[in-house]
Amino acid sequence: MTSLPDLSEVRLSLPVWRSWFLDAVRLAIGLVPDAGVAVFFQSDVRHDGQWIDKGSLVVRAAEDAGAHVVFHKIVCRFQPGRVAAGRPAYTHLIAVSRALRTQGDAIIPDVIVEPGRLTWVRSMGIQAAAHAVRFARDYAGATSIVDPFCGVGTVLAVANALGLDAIGVEQSPGRCQRARELALRPGEL
Repeated sequence: MTSLPDLSEVRLSLPVWRSWFLDAVRLAIGLVPDAGVAVFFQSDVRHDGQWIDKGSLVVRAAEDAGAHVVFHKIVCRFQPGRVAAGRPAYTHLIAVSRALRTQGDAIIPDVIVEPGRLTWVRSMGIQAAAHAVRFARDYAGATSIVDPFCGVGTVLAVANALGLDAIGVEQSPGRCQRARELALRPGEL
């Protein structure tokens, strides 16, 4: 479960970043057991006046990796109807798997209007993370969560609060420290 870095967070040209992004999604999916689930939380970004649809990149890479979309949800970053300058007012929450299927009984709303408290401007929000972690636990049978780009650790803290083991990787020492310190109570979820 992760949110891969935006172009603005890495020092790569657009074509190199796009190739890296697709490779990273395929690699993440390849490391998940066939009946497991990989969950991506991706906001579209604008670069040189053009929008980059990171949700479509995730779907494309998933298909390349022999996986299919289990669900594709929208998380509102702002109240619906608001125009957000520079960043979209929504984020894609996409789960993919090679074998897992649902019977239309997924526990996640199609549109998550309240993402919950954001622990960082780029974080997924505590409530949105809880939806994703509960899905991984209850439908995919996950007992642990891995977040290879954990930022300040929202997903890790949510997973721990919901009784799962979690491990994350983050390049920024400041974000690593914040991730170590972030703890949530089950009542916050």
